[in-house]
Amino acid sequence: MRVAAIDVGTNSTRLLVAEGLAEGFRSVERRMVITRLGQGVDERRVIAPEALQRTLATIADYAATCGELGVNKLRVTGTSAVRDAHNRDEFFDGVRHLTGTEAELLSGEAEAAATFLGALSDLPDSGPVLVVDIGGGSTEFIVGETQPERLVSLNIGCVRMLEKHLHWDPPAPDELEALREEVRGEIDAVVDDLEVPAGARLVGVAGTVTQLAALKAGIPVYDPDVTHHAVLSHGDVRMLARRLASLTYAQRKRVKGLEPGRADVIIAGAEILLCVMEAFDAPEVLTSEKDILDGLVIQLLDE
Repeated sequence: MRVAAIDVGTNSTRLLVAEGLAEGFRSVERRMVITRLGQGVDERRVIAPEALQRTLATIADYAATCGELGVNKLRVTGTSAVRDAHNRDEFFDGVRHLTGTEAELLSGEAEAAATFLGALSDLPDSGPVLVVDIGGGSTEFIVGETQPERLVSLNIGCVRMLEKHLHWDPPAPDELEALREEVRGEIDAVVDDLEVPAGARLVGVAGTVTQLAALKAGIPVYDPDVTHHAVLSHGDVRMLARRLASLTYAQRKRVKGLEPGRADVIIAGAEILLCVMEAFDAPEVLTSEKDILDGLVIQLLDE
């Protein structure tokens, strides 16, 4: 049986087509397009017409791919930007028209649970973990061993923080400090509730973490085989964050291995990751290419 999941995030729209096996699944097709559905949503609380058009065009392309690959069941989910937008029905109507499927609006908690399931799908049994998913609109924190035990979703995604704080090019020191202050405050408010066990491994998923892993590796073109389960130390993240923040947007677009569509949000994402590592006293983060998409597919196959 072939299934597919389309994850519509604040920054990117992604597709995973998978074939169910006796144990787990085999990835048939995995694609990502930066559509920036969350453009301006934090300030105006509406999805911009051009952002909706970009996103629906990508979904239409993915739907065609699903038809070509013989997908039996399709799942489309919206996350932070869709949760925040007052005109979200325009998104749901568009998805229904293009795919014949009712899109699901995931709560922050449902998003976190699917992310945890995906991230742990190919991790060896290694005790407690803290999975962090830095998205465009929100960041999810999930603690557990084999199942999510405690989780929280905070509105500190890289697109949201970019639009809220970083207006100079390159960002001014006071802008960066204001961003860090907000992120630290949000994380500090939930540290005690998460009760992260001593020695828990920090696992990072989604574009910010995988992009930083690619930059550390120095690869000219993004390659998930290189970034999956790569390790970033606190020093690596700090060095990359400082380097990226010193460059103009035009200079960042020319950095080898940095996807042009992430050149504007990568500074905010790196600062969020750095604050996470400091808040939880994590000396390193394990990068995982397995994330919410994998979790959504696993849930679909289990139905």
